[in-house]
Amino acid sequence: MPAKQMLPGRRPSAVRAQGRKRPVVSAKRPAARGPLAGIRRTQRKLRKAWDRPLTAYYLIFGSSLLITVLGLVMVYSASMIKALQLGLGDAYFFKKQFLAALIGTGLLLLASRMPVKLHRALSYPVLAGTLFLMVLVQVPGIGVAINGNQNWISLGGPFMLQPSEFGKLALILWGADLLARKSDKGLLSQWKHLLVPLVPVAFLLLGLIMLGGDMGTAMILGAILFGLLWLAGAPTRLFVGVLLFAGAIVALLIKTSPHRMDRLECLGATDPGRNDLCWQAVHGIYALASGGWFGSGLGASVEKWGQLPEAHTDFIFAITGEELGLAGTLSVLALFAALGYAGIRVAGRTEDPFVRFAAGGVTTWITAQAVINIGAVLGLLPIAGVPLPLFSYGGSALLPTMFAVGLLIAFAREEPAARAALAMRQPKTGWRRTGVRWKSMRRRVKKRPSGER
Repeated sequence: MPAKQMLPGRRPSAVRAQGRKRPVVSAKRPAARGPLAGIRRTQRKLRKAWDRPLTAYYLIFGSSLLITVLGLVMVYSASMIKALQLGLGDAYFFKKQFLAALIGTGLLLLASRMPVKLHRALSYPVLAGTLFLMVLVQVPGIGVAINGNQNWISLGGPFMLQPSEFGKLALILWGADLLARKSDKGLLSQWKHLLVPLVPVAFLLLGLIMLGGDMGTAMILGAILFGLLWLAGAPTRLFVGVLLFAGAIVALLIKTSPHRMDRLECLGATDPGRNDLCWQAVHGIYALASGGWFGSGLGASVEKWGQLPEAHTDFIFAITGEELGLAGTLSVLALFAALGYAGIRVAGRTEDPFVRFAAGGVTTWITAQAVINIGAVLGLLPIAGVPLPLFSYGGSALLPTMFAVGLLIAFAREEPAARAALAMRQPKTGWRRTGVRWKSMRRRVKKRPSGER
């Protein structure tokens, strides 16, 4: 008889297994499958990416860089025929734009590294210098008229300067500093402090611009003013009152100018009309329509052969649509949308009133100017004669815009979460702020005040 008697009803295997713990198997939810599950996973990843601290920083830097580089390519493509017709080299306009882009890159990097206090300190000198240059434009013998608008100063040779383009940056810096100081004192709840002296100075800039006949730049400056008032929390009735007053002035200026009335009549035009008044607007539509989905190819535009005026400046978006097609134009729109979203995010997440006003003003400037330019090319808005920011030919427009983008980058870097994320990405070798350095013997050496080890 065995030493251990078998219990009735149990098998030997059950007896051997007695005393052992069975592994606990956790119940897992079956993974979702199908296209909807993939879409949900993609949405979660995108939401996680949008919430990262450096998202705005990378969006501003990446989108502005891509817009500028693509703009250089399109400036060369759209301007080569014009340059050859003038007896210049085919890369004449491209070289000037490339030089402006190099200088603008330096300004962008400088602005992105400057502290906020220094930006605020520059607000009054920039405003005073811009007003001085805009007054010089109206002095006979100094100001130069181009296409009927006297808004230029000759710098010698082929280089020209348009001070009104710097007026946008001056109004943003000075207006943001003014509103920030009043916000710290709690004065923005009073409409007198909200309007004075912001609105009078803005109207002074507008008056000097309109003396030269530049309606397009005046519209952008007005958009910046309304953006600052909106960010400052202007009451609806006050905001509407200023808007109606500005609208009445614009209507009067358009009514008293036959040239502006002709541009207004070209809205939605499909043929050049009498005396070819709508020639530019119609041929811009022709260029977009002939591009199709993917365009005729880079450099293969037909409209730039003298059919479309200002092909490399105000209507470069039309040449982009003809050569790169709908895919190219949508890419440009997506880049501007990303830049605008990042600017709004920077303005919405900061606690510094100056950063909020300045970032909101720069975002209003770039997006409003892009909308007015693209709307004119599409025939949805009157032709205002404003360039596409960072994209069209023109150094006077490119330089202050790139400095303004540097402002946005500096503000994005100043966010606490972004600053911490950038600090964590510092290299672990080489010179460090703590005074510890790496030697070739692969050991850390602490620097002493005397320089000895």
